[in-house]
Amino acid sequence: MNLFRKLAGEFIDIIEFLDPAQNTIVHRFERYQNEIKNNAKLVVREGQMAVFINEGQLADVFSPGTHTLNTQNLPILATLKGWKYGFNSPFKAEVYFVSTKTFIDQRWGTKNPIILNDDRFGMIEVRSFGTYTFKIADPGKFIKEIVGTSGTFTTDQINDQLRSAIVTRFTDSIGEANLPIETYAANLNELSNAIFAYMKDDFEVYGMDVTKFLIENVSMPEDIKKEIFELSRLERVDLNKLMQMKAAKAMEAAANNPSGVAGAGVGMGAGFAMANQFGQAMAQGQTSTQQQAQQPVTNTPPPIPGAVVVSYFVALNGQQAGPFDLEGLKQMVSNGQLLRDTLVWKNGMANWDKAGNQGDLNDVWGQTPPPLPNI
Repeated sequence: MNLFRKLAGEFIDIIEFLDPAQNTIVHRFERYQNEIKNNAKLVVREGQMAVFINEGQLADVFSPGTHTLNTQNLPILATLKGWKYGFNSPFKAEVYFVSTKTFIDQRWGTKNPIILNDDRFGMIEVRSFGTYTFKIADPGKFIKEIVGTSGTFTTDQINDQLRSAIVTRFTDSIGEANLPIETYAANLNELSNAIFAYMKDDFEVYGMDVTKFLIENVSMPEDIKKEIFELSRLERVDLNKLMQMKAAKAMEAAANNPSGVAGAGVGMGAGFAMANQFGQAMAQGQTSTQQQAQQPVTNTPPPIPGAVVVSYFVALNGQQAGPFDLEGLKQMVSNGQLLRDTLVWKNGMANWDKAGNQGDLNDVWGQTPPPLPNI
């Protein structure tokens, strides 16, 4: 069997790789004892790079195209230990085909919830998921840092490591952003761009290039989500109308209560009480509106600077009335409502006193002629 494999390897002088799985990142071309014949053909297709490794060291990297393997286009192989006997026998080297296409629709997500400290809701657990795309930018570095001696390396074998790096960057970014929890959904694009910049540096260490990074969703516990929704509605809802609507719904529920005569009575009583409250609320609203509508709009000039404003309260029929200014008091005198014996009070007086005793009210009584002299 070993002799057959050796002979088969000697006669096969075309080195190429076709990937039927479409998820292979690196594939090692298998030959008997890694022997490659002089003048063998190397076929590297678009989206591939071929990397030659000898005794664990990088020998050369071939770009897409068909290459003849000899010392003219591969001078570094002339120093390899397997190249001898006048370059007529095979030389030894490992050939790795590295896919340089973009690997799309790679999924990432938080296995465990991330704990954040929100100013209003306290400690909150959030989860997130999304997609990213990558490609191999430096095949030699990728084989050295990631692949090692694996014969075939696929996206499934590296996704766990990449997801861990992504989740770490995501956790740092949202922690430093310090945004209100309800604004994450509106800032997914900004968060994605911020993490994308960090990820490019992280992936570059492995010879990889992140071409796209997206956060599709940031989720939170249902009770927190419900509370946020209620708070957002309250900021936009008229609370008086909301209470009226709830009262109306409670009345409807009480009227539809099928729990027998006694239950119906209780339901009707509660319904009537709610209806009464609803009616009072409506009446108060209408009264307030009518009062505002009935209030006359008057444009009166302010008092003249320096003028003394006289303002008295008057005792009428055992009730306090006023305050009245001088013009109002004069009108009351002419109507017979204000006499000299009528009790009045103004700011600064200790007690109520007769109007006739107030010197500043002399003008309200008018001028009367003195008695005629005796002739």
